[in-house]
Amino acid sequence: MKKSIGILSPGVAWGTAARAMSSKFFLMALAIFLSFAQVVIEANSWWSLGMNNPVQMSEVYIIGAQPLCSQLAGLSQGQKKLCHLYQDHMQYIGEGAKTGIKECQYQFRHRRWNCSTVDNTSVFGRVMQIGSRETAFTYAVSAAGVVNAMSRACREGELSTCGCSRAARPKDLPRDWLWGGCGDNIDYGYRFAKEFVDARERERIHAKGSYESARILMNLHNNEAGRRTVYSLADVACKCHGVSGSCSLKTCWLQLADFRKVGDALKEKYDSAAAMRLNSRGKLVQVNSRFNSPTTQDLVYIDPSPDYCVRNESTGSLGTQGRLCNKTSEGMDGCELMCCGRGYDQFKTVQTERCHCKFHWCCYVKCKKCTQVVDQFVCK
Repeated sequence: MKKSIGILSPGVAWGTAARAMSSKFFLMALAIFLSFAQVVIEANSWWSLGMNNPVQMSEVYIIGAQPLCSQLAGLSQGQKKLCHLYQDHMQYIGEGAKTGIKECQYQFRHRRWNCSTVDNTSVFGRVMQIGSRETAFTYAVSAAGVVNAMSRACREGELSTCGCSRAARPKDLPRDWLWGGCGDNIDYGYRFAKEFVDARERERIHAKGSYESARILMNLHNNEAGRRTVYSLADVACKCHGVSGSCSLKTCWLQLADFRKVGDALKEKYDSAAAMRLNSRGKLVQVNSRFNSPTTQDLVYIDPSPDYCVRNESTGSLGTQGRLCNKTSEGMDGCELMCCGRGYDQFKTVQTERCHCKFHWCCYVKCKKCTQVVDQFVCK
């Protein structure tokens, strides 16, 4: 029995090939579109809640006001679900983001990259698409800000699902001291911050071993480093009780550290951040294996920092042109380093400040206004 061999006519063959090519081009176009859409989505961030955003106005929280969460820019699908479930928490997410942004700007005020915000949506702009040590710090300090804000909100009775801290009594606390008061609920703040902040990263699915998967691991690690830094710096605070301040009795509770201490600790971690890469198993490992492996409180990065000296639209660098510098400093805020060797311009400005202040009984302080001409230096 002969096997029949199907031969396509030229017209049919061309039609089949054309359809195959069309399908191929369609898939390529779809892939390009999806990658572009992902860049647009990732350009938005929950950090935008810390900008001029209606989430910070408590009067917007009306029972059943579901549209609020859908209208907030920068939230992933998981974060929107949490917003629907815990709408009263969102104001404090915004406060935490704002705290993190302000601390970032304080810590980097004398650096070439000074944590500038560029808009209310992406907040820091394209520079966050690079897995640099600056990005690592930003993720860590913003996650820490959320833990800080949520823990305080619990203590102050602002949230329906949490209250004062239930932390166990420290073993080294003297027996005659009372463990009570209303401490900052760091356990709840940590858990909710982890659930909310990490939601975006955990929703993203990328091929094992890809650059995107490395960024997810990097972001999750630095988020955790920020949260743990807040946790580790919390300490016991006490108040004396007794006749005429005799302090015969003390009541103690768990209290968050001032957030400046958190920022200072994370800045030290930034200076010693570990360069990482993906290994064959899709795990982050140190580029230089001679150093100790980073702990859960250390910062990690996967990309070298871009050149912050000059403005670059592709990297998001704003450059240092027009930045104030210190002529007498040899540090990063000095004109030589800040201006990247381009030189600087000098101009005079008049500054007005309060002076010769006197206390008057009772009870106010009266000051004079003093003006002085000072020299300022600006990078070319």
